[in-house]
Amino acid sequence: MQLKRVVITGLGAVTPVGNTAPETWKALVNGVNGIAPITSFDTTNFKTHFAGEVKNFDPEVIFDRKEARKMDRYSQFSLCVADEALRDSGLDLEQEDRSRIGVIWGSGMGGLLTMESEIIDFAKGDSVPRFNPFMIPKAIPSIAAGQISIRFGLGGLSYSVSTACSSSSHALGSAFDQIRLGHAEVLLTGGADADVTYTGIGGFNSLHALSTRNESPETASRPFSKSRDGFVLGEGAACLILEEYEHAKARGAKIYAEIIGVGMTSDAYHMTAPDPEGKGAERVMRQALKDADIEPEQVDYINTHGTSTPLGDVTEVNAIKRVFGDHVYEMNLDSTKSMTGHLIGATGAVEALACIMALKDGIIPPTINHDPDDVDENIDYRINFTFGKAQKRDIKYALSNTFGFGGHNACLVFRKWEE
Repeated sequence: MQLKRVVITGLGAVTPVGNTAPETWKALVNGVNGIAPITSFDTTNFKTHFAGEVKNFDPEVIFDRKEARKMDRYSQFSLCVADEALRDSGLDLEQEDRSRIGVIWGSGMGGLLTMESEIIDFAKGDSVPRFNPFMIPKAIPSIAAGQISIRFGLGGLSYSVSTACSSSSHALGSAFDQIRLGHAEVLLTGGADADVTYTGIGGFNSLHALSTRNESPETASRPFSKSRDGFVLGEGAACLILEEYEHAKARGAKIYAEIIGVGMTSDAYHMTAPDPEGKGAERVMRQALKDADIEPEQVDYINTHGTSTPLGDVTEVNAIKRVFGDHVYEMNLDSTKSMTGHLIGATGAVEALACIMALKDGIIPPTINHDPDDVDENIDYRINFTFGKAQKRDIKYALSNTFGFGGHNACLVFRKWEE
C-alpha cells in the first residue's frame, strides 16, 4: 500500500506567552517568560504560588457568553485554537466534503475546573444534591473534540486521546496515521488543558512534582540546570491542520512543514517516575526515526520533553545520547517549557508548533533560565541546549519528544517543506 504524504497547513495556539500562534512563536523566539504568580485563585496555603497562566483570554471572540458558560476553560481554549487554525489554513468548508474532515484531540485532565467547582459548590450546599446540568458534558475529556466537530460541522472521525503529558502528541501521531492510510483528507488535531486550579496545583504539589521557587517564579522552569526542583504547571492549547498532500496541493494551500514519522512506546515502569535507564524514551525515538525512514545523523533539532525535573532531564538526555551517538554534539536541543511551563495535554501540540516554525523560519527557540555556573555533573554540557537566546540554523529534520505519567512516550518527526 502506498502511504499518503501528510502536511501541516494551519496553526492555532493560546499559551502563557501568546494568544495566537504568531504571538506564541514570536515570544518563544525572543525568550519571553510566561511564568508568574497565579491570579485565578488564592495560593496562600499552597506550596507553589506560580504557574504559566494564559493572559487576557476572551472566549467571546468566537462565541457568545451563553455558549461560553456551557464549556470548561479547556474546551474554550480548544475551540479558539481550532478556529484560528482553520482560518489560517484557508480551507473553505463550504466547498469541502466534511465527511472526510475530522478531529483527533488530546487532553490529560479534561474539564478539571468544572469538576472541581461543582464539587466545591456541592460541599457548601444543603443535603439535596444540586449540580449544573452541563457538569458532565463540560468535564469529560472527549468533549473538546465533540465541540469542535459540532461547531464546524465536521462529519469525519472524531475522538479524544488521554495519555497525560503525551496526549496531544499521541493525537497528532494518530491523525498522521489516519490520513496517510487514506481514512481522512483533513484532520484538526492538537490538544488542550486548563489545570491551573486548586486541585491541579494541590495535586501536583502532593506528588512533589512542582517547583516551589516562589521567591523567583520567572526562573523556576530551568531545564538541564542543577538547581531545578520540579516542573512549572501551565495551561493552553494548540491546533494543527493536518492535510493529505494532494488535497492541499489541489487547493493551492500554503504548507508549513511535513510530518513524516511517529513513535509510541511505554516505559512499563512506574506511575509517575521515568524509567531511570530511559529505555522507553530511547525506543520511541528509534521507532520514530525508522518510521520516518531517516538516519539519526540527519536530525538537526530536538524539542525535548525537558520538564525541569531532577530525574526526567537526565534520563532524556542520556537516551538521546544513546540514539544519536556523537551526532548529538552537532544538533540543537532546547526546552520551550522553560518559557511556557508544562501544559500537560497541550504540551505536545505546542512543541510540535515550535518544531514546525523552526523548520520554516530557520531559527531555534532558546532554553532560558540557565546559569553557566549551575551545572549538573550528570548532564553533558558539550551538547548545544540552545541556552540563553535563539540560534539561527537551516534545519531539515526536527523531533519532538513527549513523555507522560504512566510511562506514555511519543516522538514526532517533522521535515522542512519540499515538493
